[in-house]
Amino acid sequence: MNASQAPSGFVLCFCRLQDGNQLYAFPCDARGNVDMDSLSERARNNYLYARALMGLQTTWPAVRRSA
Repeated sequence: MNASQAPSGFVLCFCRLQDGNQLYAFPCDARGNVDMDSLSERARNNYLYARALMGLQTTWPAVRRSA
């Protein structure tokens, strides 16, 4: 699931450990803080899932400028 453009211009990206392909991206600020209250229920669940799998199935997140 890819989140829509972040108002701040940044997204927090989680990639698949096996091949490095992006799995999830969530709007965040420049420091990588995600406002969970602004996410839909599905996005919030995906965010928590991606965080729980860091180092197991997903990489540690990276802050990137949104396109």
